[in-house]
Amino acid sequence: MVVNDPSRVVSDRQNEAGAPRAARRATTRTRATFCVALSICALTACGQRDATPGAQPAASAPAAALATNLKPLPAHERDAPKLTRKTAVRMQTTAGDVMIEVYPDAAPNAAKRFVELVSSGFYDATPISRVVPNFVAQFGVNWRAPHNAWKEKTFDDDPTYFALERGTLAFAKAGLNTNSTQVFINYKQNNQLAEPDYNFTVFGDVVGGMDVVDKFMRVGDPRYGLDQDRLWRDGGAYLDSLPEKPTMIQHAMVVDSAR
Repeated sequence: MVVNDPSRVVSDRQNEAGAPRAARRATTRTRATFCVALSICALTACGQRDATPGAQPAASAPAAALATNLKPLPAHERDAPKLTRKTAVRMQTTAGDVMIEVYPDAAPNAAKRFVELVSSGFYDATPISRVVPNFVAQFGVNWRAPHNAWKEKTFDDDPTYFALERGTLAFAKAGLNTNSTQVFINYKQNNQLAEPDYNFTVFGDVVGGMDVVDKFMRVGDPRYGLDQDRLWRDGGAYLDSLPEKPTMIQHAMVVDSAR
């Protein structure tokens, strides 16, 4: 290594004894510089023997599948997506608490919307508006501003891969790609709803409190439940007028985000 110091000019008049001393000083400076360079190299892990030029970082291992109760539909055992993420939701009702797991891999659009609605407080202080024993329990009408704006914010269907078993959740709708805010919980297997003409898509599952779901009050029309038009128009006054009150969702909250 050569150290150049242009600011220093060595006089031609140095004597024979002075020249060796200057050479020794230069050598000392060179060794000091070399030692500093070695120290920096050690801190930054430069010059490692096993370093390979152009080496790429090792690929991360694929995420492990979750243990869930969801089952693929009979025609989708091979192509149903692996469930690697979940979001936990607690729904507090006047009948008790219900724990729900939401699976973004199962139905991305539906899972995203449900978590958005829960996080926004949409389901708070709303009724279980339809209870049909041995079929479904349905909820998801909030007539209050600004929540009522969600009614018209429809989203497209997800592909249907998982069976509509007891305890699973799917969005209710009026036709293809009209999902909005209303959700139903299956009381039994309802795989007929996965047929292409309907395409109801499972996005979650009740993992605790299905006995609470079984206790939801049956009010209104035996088949259709409460009048949805009246609920959307003036739900508060409508509920006050009912001789029998529905089960109410007091509060829904995300307790564990997707991971």
